[in-house]
Amino acid sequence: MASPNTSFTEIVTTTLRNRSGVLADNVSENNAILRRLNKKGKIKTVSGGRTIVQELEYDENGTYTRYTGYETLDISPSDVFSAAEFNYKQAAVAVTISGLEELQNSGPNAIIDLLESRIGNAERTMKNNISADMYSDGTASDSKQIGGLQLLVADSPTAGTVGGIAASNAFWQNRQAAAGTAAAGSIVGAMNDMYTNLVRGNDAPDLIIADNNFYNRYLRELQIIQRITSDEMAQAGFTALRYMNSDLVLDGGVGGNCPTNHMYFLNTNYLFWRPHASRNMVPIGDERFSVNQDAMVKLIGWAGNMTIANRRLQGVLTAA
Repeated sequence: MASPNTSFTEIVTTTLRNRSGVLADNVSENNAILRRLNKKGKIKTVSGGRTIVQELEYDENGTYTRYTGYETLDISPSDVFSAAEFNYKQAAVAVTISGLEELQNSGPNAIIDLLESRIGNAERTMKNNISADMYSDGTASDSKQIGGLQLLVADSPTAGTVGGIAASNAFWQNRQAAAGTAAAGSIVGAMNDMYTNLVRGNDAPDLIIADNNFYNRYLRELQIIQRITSDEMAQAGFTALRYMNSDLVLDGGVGGNCPTNHMYFLNTNYLFWRPHASRNMVPIGDERFSVNQDAMVKLIGWAGNMTIANRRLQGVLTAA
């Protein structure tokens, strides 16, 4: 049964629609990885299709030939491109209003005040859960979760499949190394080895994410010399330092999401956030009225996934 107060439902719908763009922006600004991807133009919407296809370059052109004079050149075609496929993942939060609350907040301004508080809560819920899922292996909730860094830059780089491609393929393996767990132990040596093994010309990690333990180990070593901070990430509200040409960001503290004793070395040229163009933090469908309750529900939804085009230039330090 439709609500007898059509102006009320219109206010709800309009307010949610107007807030959806703000919600998408706030989610990206709440997360250091998403903020970097947004800055580099790596948040690319998907318009449709059965899966999310991420093109990748997995080999060099095999026709490179050193020759002299009239020697025959190799003009055979080279198969150097492929694609990884990622399934859509979906998430939603609900904003609900009961009939009694509609009566109690009957003026337009009162309704908007009520909505703003509930939408703000829904926004924080979506931001926090999306940020947490970006570190996941994608197996939570019967594998309905976003495939995050524990899948794309895995602790076991040769195991399983990522994007439909077997990780046993050497070109599709990220780098992993142990940095130990001693609180007072040096971590810089392990960081140096990891970084140098991920550099390809001027293509190198630009973002390093650390949990409390690994961040503090690096910080202690910096404190005996001049501390080097990241102005860009600090101005964006993140606790950040500099290492080589990379921003080193803490995703720890209270409610941090980086797994314990992990430090990710990310080349964000090859990481992508792929929301569906029609389901990027927007209201889903019409108002839903409960069959046996005096209440209305409006859903805010997201669909898409996190994808990767080159695992070989990504790395992770772990305890062992």
